[in-house]
Amino acid sequence: MSEHHHDTHDHHHEDGPHSSFKGYMTGFLLSVVLTAIPFWLVMADVFENRNITALVILGFALIQICVHMVFFLHMNFHSEGGWNMLALIFTLVLVFITLAGSLWVMYHLNHNMMPGMMHEHNLSP
Repeated sequence: MSEHHHDTHDHHHEDGPHSSFKGYMTGFLLSVVLTAIPFWLVMADVFENRNITALVILGFALIQICVHMVFFLHMNFHSEGGWNMLALIFTLVLVFITLAGSLWVMYHLNHNMMPGMMHEHNLSP
């Protein structure tokens, strides 16, 4: 008879952080608070200037993105040997270049390609 060896060792190795119920609840509560505060800022008309309100909301959005990445996606500099964070940084650089380039092109198109506005400006004394 042949002897069958069954490997009972689990080959599934994860060196990323594992989260507990407490970690998920912390992330959830932070997400709720980081959503409720901007909602209150808009509904209560806390700031008179809409630009300040928009900047504050964007700040809360950036903080909430970080909360989601840490508590739900478990991203840090140690998970996957740091490759997760390197991929995130690369993606952010590409998004920044794309957005900045798009805004630059749209600004210059608006500025250089408005012949009607240029003609009216030249006619006025």
